Amino acid sequence: MKSVAICDVKKFEMRDINEPLANGEDVIIEVLKAGICGSDIHYWDLGEPKGLIMGHEFCGRVIDPGNRTDLKVGDRVTALPISPCGSCPACLKGNPQYCKDTWTYATGLSLTNPGAFTKKIKLRPDMVMKLPDTVSDDEASMVEPTAVGLHAIHLADIKVGDKVLIIGGGIIGLVSAMFAKMEGASYVAVSETNNSRGEKAVQLGVADAWFDAKDENMVPNLINMTEGGFDYVIECCGNSAAVSTSLTVVKPGGTVVLVGVATGPVTIPTVLAVMRELTVKGAIAYTKEEFSTCIDLMANKQIDMERFVDDIVSLDEVQHSFERLTSGTDPAIKILVDPNK
Repeated sequence: MKSVAICDVKKFEMRDINEPLANGEDVIIEVLKAGICGSDIHYWDLGEPKGLIMGHEFCGRVIDPGNRTDLKVGDRVTALPISPCGSCPACLKGNPQYCKDTWTYATGLSLTNPGAFTKKIKLRPDMVMKLPDTVSDDEASMVEPTAVGLHAIHLADIKVGDKVLIIGGGIIGLVSAMFAKMEGASYVAVSETNNSRGEKAVQLGVADAWFDAKDENMVPNLINMTEGGFDYVIECCGNSAAVSTSLTVVKPGGTVVLVGVATGPVTIPTVLAVMRELTVKGAIAYTKEEFSTCIDLMANKQIDMERFVDDIVSLDEVQHSFERLTSGTDPAIKILVDPNK
């Protein structure tokens, strides 16, 4: 079975792997669509772990329902890719993202469970969610990143009339901007180094304005125009410059939510957080309820995720797609992979 695996720094190779076998427990699906995620790009940048078959955002059709008596062959499903233990205090309180086992066997994020950059995968049955007919395959493959954005906005606790800055115009940033608007933010801005993406954020209607993060005057301009800073900043890049900007442009007493994941040490001016009594929160993944909520929002047409899809590619085109998404000039926000294309 054809698959795409990491083989070196910024390099994939095509590999032939065995199809997953029915074991009476795991759900086996035929992958219909899979999304390329920012965390995937981190692994690709590092070239590690070698042999990793990514793809933790996906939808598929059931081939074998395993122990799920409520599923049948042919049902369309998606799944939380995480692997929580289910019995620790965090899991019992509905926060599997805190569980120490959450990423140990995560689908598409661990060597033990190949992700959806292939044709068929096995899934932990209790993480699988059936899809309503009103949710398209494209939408379903974006439930996971949509839930990440929803979780970040829930942590921020934005109020009606608040001003919000989103740092980073990738899919997580734009989804966060979308939800900030839905929560009642009166002004949502996006900062981006990629001009094409910045412009797209406004064109798609999720941001009121975008600002060039390469502009040395951006920070003082943002502080002046907001008369002291934003109420909330959602940081979706995960580097020193982005985090430092977050702490600088939020108003005294404001809140910064860190969504971007750094692969190395990050140097930041903590004095700003101390002297201005900022609230700084980390945001990782989502709750199972938030994941389910995103499916409902799509099914009821309360959010439009298909507008973010720029291209649908084959497994052979995955390498080029990662190069596009990291070029700094390509306008693409979301590229989906169709293993059957």
